[in-house]
Amino acid sequence: MSSRHFLDLADAGGDAIAAMIADAIDRKAARAGRARGQADADAPLAGRTLAMIFEKSSTRTRVSFDMAIRQLGGTSIVMDAGSMQLGRGETIADTARVLSRYVDAIMIRTDDHAKLTELAAHATVPVINGLTDLSHPCQIVADLLTVVEHGKALPGSVWAWLGDGNNVLHSIVEAAGLMKFAVRIGVPDGYDPDPAIVAAAVAAGADIRTVRDAAGAVAGADIVVTDTWISMGQAHADEKLAAMMPFQVDEALMARAKPDALFLHCLPAHRGEEVTDEVIDGPRSVVWDEAENRLHAQKSVLLWCFGLIG
Repeated sequence: MSSRHFLDLADAGGDAIAAMIADAIDRKAARAGRARGQADADAPLAGRTLAMIFEKSSTRTRVSFDMAIRQLGGTSIVMDAGSMQLGRGETIADTARVLSRYVDAIMIRTDDHAKLTELAAHATVPVINGLTDLSHPCQIVADLLTVVEHGKALPGSVWAWLGDGNNVLHSIVEAAGLMKFAVRIGVPDGYDPDPAIVAAAVAAGADIRTVRDAAGAVAGADIVVTDTWISMGQAHADEKLAAMMPFQVDEALMARAKPDALFLHCLPAHRGEEVTDEVIDGPRSVVWDEAENRLHAQKSVLLWCFGLIG
């Protein structure tokens, strides 16, 4: 069984991501009527253990990965960095070497992307990016799964992003290059995404455009996406909130998208800031399916890391 890291979407590539989505759809359907704590019938990761390291707060990533490895037949160990030697000065490299002797895979949710890459450089088991300040690839596999599940083709689709040029947007842009869809980035001046990530997606054939007007970004979009404007660890900055308010997703803005457009949000939502109640609770919102799909996507990511799909 070969193993590989999942640090960003490009580590897998477009064909493997498509395989993950197909696998997730099949496994989700096969679990109909099955108790959530019951393993899948084939239990493909029986005997395997996933270590999860959290340096940032988590709800969906923590629970979905924990349930994912259980449903695949394995077990998990959950660690907060503050209760590990990592939080007392042990190096990331040494942590990677030690954990590789104990467990079969490591998922980390951290701040600096360099910590993730250092962990992967010294681990001899698969390392998975559960979120860094730079990217959030597992979330986007779930987003792509949700879009496909709701009957939309990825190639040629138009996604509108409203708000901050953050880690979630970086992974959407990366996905656009791999899966060949367009992204209209509606952001205020001064909050653009990393230009290198955008350039790489454009070089891969994606149509990526930055728009300073929310209505222009959303016009004719198939998918409308936003995220919290104040990321974990940031102060609740009044100046930033003021700059972002014209990009709030409300019913009037959603009306400019296609009539069958879907609304995505990775959660947690700051209702009344980046999105209104009417949109997130409305008929075009698929955020609860999207949240559930973190579990199904995580399972397929794990199977890819162990060389069982893609």
